[in-house]
Amino acid sequence: MHILVTGASGLVGSALVPFLVARGHRVSPLRRMPSPNPAGPTWNPSAATIDLAPAGPIDAVVHLAGESIAQCWTDAAKQRICESRVNATRLLGEALAQLPQPSQTLVCASAIGFYGDRGEERLDEESSPGTGYLARLCRNWEAAATTTAGSRGIRIVPLRFGIVLASQGGALAKMLPPFRLGLGGRLGDGRNYWSWIALEDVINAIHHALVTPSLNGPVNAVAPHAVTNREFTTILGRVLRRPTVLPIPRLAIELIFGEMGREAMLASTRVIPAKLLASGFSFQFPTLESALRQISGRGAMA
Repeated sequence: MHILVTGASGLVGSALVPFLVARGHRVSPLRRMPSPNPAGPTWNPSAATIDLAPAGPIDAVVHLAGESIAQCWTDAAKQRICESRVNATRLLGEALAQLPQPSQTLVCASAIGFYGDRGEERLDEESSPGTGYLARLCRNWEAAATTTAGSRGIRIVPLRFGIVLASQGGALAKMLPPFRLGLGGRLGDGRNYWSWIALEDVINAIHHALVTPSLNGPVNAVAPHAVTNREFTTILGRVLRRPTVLPIPRLAIELIFGEMGREAMLASTRVIPAKLLASGFSFQFPTLESALRQISGRGAMA
């Protein structure tokens, strides 16, 4: 296939592009203008401009671009996050819908923040949306793709990513240095559920969504077994052979990170990848310990 990719230089995109090329696909990154390499398709979501013509016919699109939510949510930051995700997705979807030969599939990043803070409730793709800024953002993000590209019959697959585990970026990369020094610990009481997925399985899930026509609509991109933050902390400490006895109080997290800390760090979201499993997807790292051992270079258990 000829696949257009946004966010090709990000954590997921930089791993996805060589993966797709190795499997015989042709990949065209959608580069942001101004760009040092303006050849090919370009866009500037802030200016609401996009030019897909240089790409030629496109079979599928993987849309990963968006500003990180891992920052204090000031009003200005919220606006930037919304513009980079909702407005940019709408711009891309409208451009795809106007192509003489629309692509067949749009795989669009979303997040399990869609479900909000739900305690121990088991959540699948049929579960209702939650409340709060992150849940509203995800609803609008997904709707931006469905109401634009979906109007031309393009198959829309919003992948609701959990916490992506990788050594080269994301939450785990920030956690590893203090944990390796024995300075790690649970967040608050540690009872909140974290739904996670290894980067390798993210890449495989994206490819699976591209080549599986029966997958349509939201798909939870998380490993089969969510864990509490307390369990995550214990397993990471065991893998690294370090103590994990320095918890961070909930009040400290709320004081430092504010709304983002409450919704992204302390929220409990216990998500099941029901549609991925039903479609025959096989996880390379179904358990947290297997993922952390591979990422940290600790290998298999003796």
